[in-house]
Amino acid sequence: MKAQHYIATITACFSLFFASCGSNTTENTNTSTKDTVATSVPLAAVTLGSVSPSPDFPGAALAMGAVKTEKVGTDSVKITFNFDVKNYELKLQTSDNGSKMCNNSAQGQHIHFIMDNTPYKALYEPTNAITLANNTEHYLFAFLSRSYHESIKSKGAALMYHFKIDEKGNLKKLEDPKTPMLIYSRPKGDYIGPDTTNILLDFYAWNCDISPEGYKVKADIANEDRNTQVLGTTLVKWEPYFIQNLGTGKCKVMLTLLDKDSKPVEGLQTSITREFNLKAQ
Repeated sequence: MKAQHYIATITACFSLFFASCGSNTTENTNTSTKDTVATSVPLAAVTLGSVSPSPDFPGAALAMGAVKTEKVGTDSVKITFNFDVKNYELKLQTSDNGSKMCNNSAQGQHIHFIMDNTPYKALYEPTNAITLANNTEHYLFAFLSRSYHESIKSKGAALMYHFKIDEKGNLKKLEDPKTPMLIYSRPKGDYIGPDTTNILLDFYAWNCDISPEGYKVKADIANEDRNTQVLGTTLVKWEPYFIQNLGTGKCKVMLTLLDKDSKPVEGLQTSITREFNLKAQ
């Protein structure tokens, strides 16, 4: 993966996308002069940095195995998804996890299980059970992940499973979508201490190629506690990035799929906003 370094210009003109948080208040009225001086130091520009090349896994593959259902009451069904994993070892630490200097799972390599583009669940065993309501339609997306949550982007390492639950609680497999889609993965949840230095930005491009001449991804990133410090940039390569210099606080990422003319793509799962938190301790 060719290392690139994207340095984005910071602007305060994204108020239409990120609402201002207002001033923070505290019950401690004995703020020292030292604290006041410290908070007045200019903050570094938020940037997107390149991620060092990660280990490849030739032939790594993820496929859907048996799907079992069990009716729950009269209005929902429990679905157990079983996955077939080949040429990839779950629960193993990816060999370069120590040098990446970012959040890493102590439980090792896993599957990202994403239902309807909501925050993923990490699977360290190739199975997962969920309960869904009758008469609903769903899109399950899953891919193999390194221990530090970077997706395996080679062919066959991800899958889409489109299905519905009818009014009687029966699962019916539907045709998988053929339109371009953008599947969000990271950032996610809380980052604490050293993990706030390099925040992995990673997503899955589905049914499309990301390139300077083709589809692109618009990334808008903000820390609500630094509402004048905002990053907006267009990504022209499908690869992971490190968000840097965000500081601490409540943050947001908005990813939007763009067409070759840099216009937002309309359709299923082409834009998503996600919140995450950065904490000093």
